Amino acid sequence: MLITFEGIDGSGKSTQISYLKDKLIQKGYRVEVFREPGGTDISEMIRSMLLNPEVDIDPVTELLLFSSARSQLIAEKVLPLLNQDVMVILDRFYDSTTAYQGYGRKSLPIEQITQVNKTASHGLEPDITFYLRLTLEEAAERTKHVLKDRMEQSGDSFFKRVFDGFEKLAEITPRFKTINSAQEPHQTHADIMKIMDDFLT
Repeated sequence: MLITFEGIDGSGKSTQISYLKDKLIQKGYRVEVFREPGGTDISEMIRSMLLNPEVDIDPVTELLLFSSARSQLIAEKVLPLLNQDVMVILDRFYDSTTAYQGYGRKSLPIEQITQVNKTASHGLEPDITFYLRLTLEEAAERTKHVLKDRMEQSGDSFFKRVFDGFEKLAEITPRFKTINSAQEPHQTHADIMKIMDDFLT
């Protein structure tokens, strides 16, 4: 089973992924977690370029770099683990590419990005995607003391387009489960487990 988490920075993905992993292990499942971009030597090298605030990257190049990192992660780690019946949780997947490089950067038309996503994911689609919904104002408050990487320095108008992109994806994508991430983390986790329990029974 492939579970992905999406949302703007500050939405609490890392915390909720940790909670979910612990709960699934308690239930007897084998679980592996990876972040995007990252998870393999090649993907981590690409990550360091993408997040380096001193590097200027063309929007199409950025799209292809994210996609290259994803392709390596899926081929090297995710597909073999899924074939061993391991539950895989990803901190971001190609929906982030659609939101950030599509709606945010406007690098290519969404239809073309969808095709790139299919190629980079080797045709793999998540079983369920948890969209941790947090307003831009709430996210800014949570991250105000965090040192910003290249992506996080992209400006308010960029992040407004990214947020709108996630909202659109949540509206049209059946596997998206929208979770209120503004509430206490343990309540957010409880909401996630209510949905997960339906999948696990």
